[in-house]
Amino acid sequence: MIAHPSSRGRLLAGAALLSLLVAAPAFAQAPADEASAAQSAAPASGHSEIIVTGVKATRSATAITTTEIQKILPGVAPFKAIQTLPGVMYVTADPWGNNEQNASLFIHGFSAQQLGHTLDGVPLGDQSYGNFNGLSPQRAIISENVGSVVVATGAAELGIASTSNLGGAIENFSSDPRDQMGAQINQTVGSYNTSRTFLRLDSGTFGNGNSGYVSVLRQSARAWDFRGKQKGWQANAKFVHDDSNGKLTAYFAYSDKQEPNEDATTVFKTPTNAAQAYQPYTRPFFYPDFNAAIDYLDANGNVPAAEAQNYRNFYSAAIRTDYLGYIKYQAHLSDAVDWSTQAYYHHNDGAGIVAGPITVAGLPNLFSLYFPGQNLKRATGNSGYAIRTTEYRIDRGGAISTLDATLGNHTLQAGVWYEYNSSAAYRNWYALDVTRPDDYNPYNLPPHDPMFTQYGSEMRTNVLQFHVQDAWQVTPSLLIQGGFKSSLQFASGTFPIQPIIGSLPGSSSALPEGEINTKRWFLPAIGAKWNVTDHEQLYVNVQKNMRQFQPYGGGGVTPWSSGSQSAFDNLKNNGRPESAWTYEIGFRTSRTIDTGFLTGIDAQVNYYHVDFSDRLLGITPAGAIGGIGGGGISGGTPAVFNVGDVKTDGVDAALTLRFGKLFSLYNALSYNNSIYDSDYSTVTGQATDTRIGGIATVGGVVPTGGKQIPVSPKWMNKTVATLTIGDFDAQFIGDYVGRRFTTFTNDASVKSYFLGSARIGYRLPAQLVGLQKAEISLNVTNLFDEKGASTVQASANTNNYNVYPIAPRQWFVTLSAIF
Repeated sequence: MIAHPSSRGRLLAGAALLSLLVAAPAFAQAPADEASAAQSAAPASGHSEIIVTGVKATRSATAITTTEIQKILPGVAPFKAIQTLPGVMYVTADPWGNNEQNASLFIHGFSAQQLGHTLDGVPLGDQSYGNFNGLSPQRAIISENVGSVVVATGAAELGIASTSNLGGAIENFSSDPRDQMGAQINQTVGSYNTSRTFLRLDSGTFGNGNSGYVSVLRQSARAWDFRGKQKGWQANAKFVHDDSNGKLTAYFAYSDKQEPNEDATTVFKTPTNAAQAYQPYTRPFFYPDFNAAIDYLDANGNVPAAEAQNYRNFYSAAIRTDYLGYIKYQAHLSDAVDWSTQAYYHHNDGAGIVAGPITVAGLPNLFSLYFPGQNLKRATGNSGYAIRTTEYRIDRGGAISTLDATLGNHTLQAGVWYEYNSSAAYRNWYALDVTRPDDYNPYNLPPHDPMFTQYGSEMRTNVLQFHVQDAWQVTPSLLIQGGFKSSLQFASGTFPIQPIIGSLPGSSSALPEGEINTKRWFLPAIGAKWNVTDHEQLYVNVQKNMRQFQPYGGGGVTPWSSGSQSAFDNLKNNGRPESAWTYEIGFRTSRTIDTGFLTGIDAQVNYYHVDFSDRLLGITPAGAIGGIGGGGISGGTPAVFNVGDVKTDGVDAALTLRFGKLFSLYNALSYNNSIYDSDYSTVTGQATDTRIGGIATVGGVVPTGGKQIPVSPKWMNKTVATLTIGDFDAQFIGDYVGRRFTTFTNDASVKSYFLGSARIGYRLPAQLVGLQKAEISLNVTNLFDEKGASTVQASANTNNYNVYPIAPRQWFVTLSAIF
């Protein structure tokens, strides 16, 4: 792939210029461990704040520590917490950010599936909703145990364990055990019968450098627009042995979550009939009112004609059970050499469940193939509803080994990551028996065998990545960092259970099987950091990354879900994985000021350009929005198109002002312009190198050229104001998200919004009752009760899209005590 020559030349020249500059006085180099970096970058006042400097050497990065995470909302998901950082958009239809079905994450125009995600170095996969290679951070760790989250917005470190990081990476770090023996209990109550109980027991340091903790969480909250309870149990345990020879860390996480899902509203910009014109703000399901669900249908099981596009389901949900563990040893081989080795394992059982009417979205055709000549209502339990599940399994394990050596002014690093993954996805259909309504709920699979299995996939994947890099301290103030990584993926997929021909919209044959091996041996990176003064840095970074094909047989933009063997073979033989050159240059400063009023300032401004090649789009067939594993109840196989290049230019700027211990003000402004470089052809499946303009498809040419990529906003602004007076503190967070296009030709969009949230906390006189710390806080989300679109799903070229609503204002009270 050839990057944009002028952009690459400008930034490579910038890197070369930095390497020749005469050194200024040294600026403290960022620690290698980003968790330590985030903690050490906290201001001298002791107050934890959003960090905008000092986290990465040659890359743009921001960090948020546990204190600030829990201020946003005690127990908030890590993804929701980083929404305050520059360049980041994360939205969900629940205030915690927990629900994965309606989550949307974008950083610099890259979606969550195009970023890297880790916990303590362990890969968390690409964050697809029907995940095949990982789990969400909120399932991998309890929120209160997060030590910090570091977001590299431009390009990830070479050694990150990810096959999806086209752009940056989100690195989550668990907190270490506390030095003192003790216990922590947090209790949160609030809107919609919320109850969240967190308990942690710390051993304190014992023996020769040993420490550990165990913790457990129970959370339950009724969804705000239907009567399902989003709930779950989680447990974490961590052990650390640290001595002069090295550091041993063991971690275990268990998560069992049942999350009834919001149903999206399908919006048509230009409706052509009454059903398309009916666009409710919410689509609440009926559960647990079975009688209301039955009354909703006519005698033949039909939904009201005017609601045929946005009908109501009996229920829908995601249930997930995960076991994740790792053991890591960092050996201090000498004063100059460290060798870290980490082994991990993850098992997941999960299911996506929809109990919906049998007469919608192509289901009569589906059921007539499996029950030819039968009365379909009687064949499916005589209720007028059937239950569709997509049942997942993940078994993956791997190892990460990294050697760091300091040789004079050079810090050398070499690392390798290997993972084996066995994953599966089975689409089952269950009858909903009208005589046994109590047997069915959104928290469990139906208690009997399925009527039939529509399809079942088995995937096997081996991933091998290795990297080498050198950080050369040319002078006390000039650091040059360069290296490369190699990414190799060996993936194969089969469908032990094939669908009946014609049962999946978009496919007229068996689903494809086969092996695709992708090898990229040289993905380079070069960067430099110049300490202009003791307080200011200038940095530049140029890097190439690639996103491997998704080895998944349950949906998504992947060769194995493309609908036919010929489409699969074409992608295998002629397709290329998405790749990107990322260029960034930035300036950051951190100063303590003794004016008696303004006492400190942290700031960063960052310009970036991305040349994104071989962008893949999945266009779903009519009546099956969401694809084979997505929102269309009958399923469907996407047509996968290579739409060519995307050019991105953007700027992030972040500023924190500190006014003693009394007040701090943080603001971040982001601009992102991501443009398709060309139209694409539905005939060839490739970019056309044209820009015909307009929104109409002409001769199979779809006019995407010159259009903004959908869902990712051009403009965002975040504000965090914190006031501390004695034992009282108050915080206001403002979050502006600009207009987002919702189709690939930009003929439709959702308007901008501004959400506010607030917190008031009081530190109780804990010493009076023998506690180390006690605090009570009140958090209010969506302070101004804004309405509008949170998550948007774009899957069509023109006219229609799916949208989820913004959760209304809610309040939560938390009592936290440390013994």
